[in-house]
Formats: sequence, structure tokens, C-alpha cells
Amino acid sequence: MQKPVDVSIVIPLLNEEQSLLPLKDWIFQVFKMQSFSFELIFIDDGSTDGSWKTILGLSKENRNIKGIRFAKNFGKSQALNAGFKTANGKYVITLDADLQDSPEEIPQLIESLNQGGYDLISGWKKNRFDSILFKNLPSKLFNWAARRVSGIKLNDFNCGIKVYRDEVIKNIDVHGEMHRYIPLLAAQNGFDKIGEQIVQHQARKFGNSKFGADRFFKGFLDLITLWFINKFGKRPMYFFGLWGSLMLFFGFSFTVYLGIDKLFFDIQSRLITSRPEFYIALTLMLLGSQFFIAGFLGEIILRSKENTKRYTIKEETTH
Repeated sequence: MQKPVDVSIVIPLLNEEQSLLPLKDWIFQVFKMQSFSFELIFIDDGSTDGSWKTILGLSKENRNIKGIRFAKNFGKSQALNAGFKTANGKYVITLDADLQDSPEEIPQLIESLNQGGYDLISGWKKNRFDSILFKNLPSKLFNWAARRVSGIKLNDFNCGIKVYRDEVIKNIDVHGEMHRYIPLLAAQNGFDKIGEQIVQHQARKFGNSKFGADRFFKGFLDLITLWFINKFGKRPMYFFGLWGSLMLFFGFSFTVYLGIDKLFFDIQSRLITSRPEFYIALTLMLLGSQFFIAGFLGEIILRSKENTKRYTIKEETTH
């Protein structure tokens, strides 16, 4: 059984070999002045450089350092999921491995978490060292949309540095590309005391960003997915059944109208298939039936779903 610690620092990474040693030294320097016991958990998300070799060397030097290596690149959400499962601390901190998040923020984040009685606190990189056109402006638009849809008043949903109480990360499932919306996932599971604190953003020293411009498009799609799941995830029939019923009702109404009109008022005139109302009725009936089928299938899948394997761990450090 793992020995409990005060703080678990979860660090997902992809090809960050040059940053790992400076980051480790920075974290250890910060914790020298603190009374917290801590552990570092590096999750190598399929790196092709020497990142895993560096992690292995660090873990052999210090028992506080652990490593998890994925068989290939499964994504940041899966890396965080694996780190959260391994974390053994009362407080769980997430940091990016690119040295753009400052470990010096950690003690203040924990203090603010306790003083405010929060479940989690998210960092806010108010002043960023990124491209205004390709990162800052899209990020502002993305965060505005996330606030509108989720109702959570955060300025920076996707900030890498966050602090959680352990019960939060043990009760949420981070999957797909949902790492951007961990505060929303937490709120959906009842952990809705969410705070925000301004943190310093550091300029990248090594390598390049691993996320392209498509992350904003994917982020918006994920946001819509989360909204839908939050509203109808437990009863998909409420959504599909409602729209299916409306379509079937109007389709059936058009059909009855066409039938009565043809039988009593338009017997010798044009064919029923030449009337636009016929195609409207046909389309509505077909769509309504499909929506109903989708709702039934959703209910069946929901009741019979099993946990599926989302990533493969190739290797772990041992102590």
C-alpha cells in the first residue's frame, strides 16, 4: 500500500526531455521551504525523445518521483486520468512540463483552497507570452463560450496549473479531450466550489507547443458534448423522444390533411406525390422514427455500457 503524502504533482508530457530536469529542480527548491510531503508523477504520453530515460533516472535518484509510460500517444486527458489514479496526496496539483507553469504558485494555491473552502482552484494566466492572433484571441473566445455554456465563471478553463482536493480527482472521469473541462466535470459530480487565482505565465524555453490550432475547434465540439451529456446523458430519450414525437406529430398531421383533401376535395386533380406536403410529411415521419430509434438505442447502451480500456501503460517506475 502506498504511503499517503500531502501533495501529489501530476505532470503529463510529450517530448519534453530538456525541460524535465530543470522542472524537477524547480519543484524541489520550492518544497524545501515547505512542510508538505510530496510526490512527483510524470506521465510520458508516448514521447519519442529521451523523456522516459530521464524520468527513469530521476525516479532512481529519489523515491518521491514516479513515472508512467504510455505505449503510444493517447492524449493529455488519458495521461491525467492515469496520473489521478496513481496520485496518493491529500492535494493534487497539475502542471505542464514545458516550464510555462511556475511551481512557486503551489503553496499559495493550496492555502487559497483551504481558506476559501474550495473543491478546486484553477490558475488564470492573465498575462500570456503567446501569439496574440493564434493563441490569445482564440483562447479568449473559447473561454467566453465555455463560461456561457457551463455557467462556471472562469477566465482560463485550460490553464495547466490547478489544485484539487483528492476526493475530486478520484470521482471524475477525464477522457477523450475533456482535460479542458475538468472544472465542469467536477461541478457535474457535485464539486461545484470552484475558485480561480491569477498565476504567472512563463515563456517556453525548450521545444515547441504540442497543440495546433485545431484544438479550439475540438474544444468547442467537446463543450457541446458536455452540455448535451449534462442535460440528457442519463436519459437520452428525453431529447430524442421529444423531437421525435414532434416530428411524428407534424408528419402525421400532414398525412391526415393530404388524405382528407385527396378523398373529399381533390379527387380528380393532381397526384398526391406531386404535392410538396407529401414530401414534408414523409421527411418528418422518417426523421421522427429515426430520432425515436436513436433514443431507444441510447437508453439501451446507457444501461449496458461497460468500462472500456482507453490507454495502454507500457512501463512504470517501481520503488
